[in-house]
Amino acid sequence: MSITHWPVEERPRERLLRAGAAALSDAELLAIFLRVGVKGQSAVDLARHLIKHFGGLNRLFGASRDEIASINGMGDAKYAQLQAVFEMTRRALKEHLQDGASLSSPQAVKDYLTLSLGPLQHEVFVVLFLDARNRLLAAEEMFRGTLTQTSVYPREVAKRALTFNAAAAILAHNHPSGNPEPSQADRLLTRTLKEALALVDVQVLDHIIIAGRQTRSLAEHGLI
Repeated sequence: MSITHWPVEERPRERLLRAGAAALSDAELLAIFLRVGVKGQSAVDLARHLIKHFGGLNRLFGASRDEIASINGMGDAKYAQLQAVFEMTRRALKEHLQDGASLSSPQAVKDYLTLSLGPLQHEVFVVLFLDARNRLLAAEEMFRGTLTQTSVYPREVAKRALTFNAAAAILAHNHPSGNPEPSQADRLLTRTLKEALALVDVQVLDHIIIAGRQTRSLAEHGLI
């Protein structure tokens, strides 16, 4: 049944206007974005199918153009819109960090990293370089591929820190496996980078691991 045939108080857009976006489910929010469904499916039905097919919003936003186009009712226009929404959200969070939210709002850091790294199917290592007031100077992908102590070069990270005249850094990488727990290699790498950056007076504030929508902060677990 089309959403237009639903009782007004049950329609996602009307519920959002009445109760706020937080009151809606993922599928209802996505349905507002989609606007229309396909034959035999309302926009909410299509949204539920998309979320189930891709395994969540993170994976949906990280899906390729071809993967999106393979779903009935989707195509280049919807793919472009999804990417635009995703990028606007990521940039808004980045602006928040540039205003000094890195320590005053650790959740903002996690949200930014979850958006940036959560959907990826390959492992990447990112460094957030901060100034003395903990405002974001730059967020840079330093390395890609399976991370080991030997594949991440402390000298390169230190050089970039000096380039930005950074006072502190937050390390981050993703676990495409979905398990956010830090490995022994993660802990060793953190210690190595902390020691290397200390030589150029840059403090490592945290190392955050992203696994889909899950996060683990090594600092919060006393591992920094």
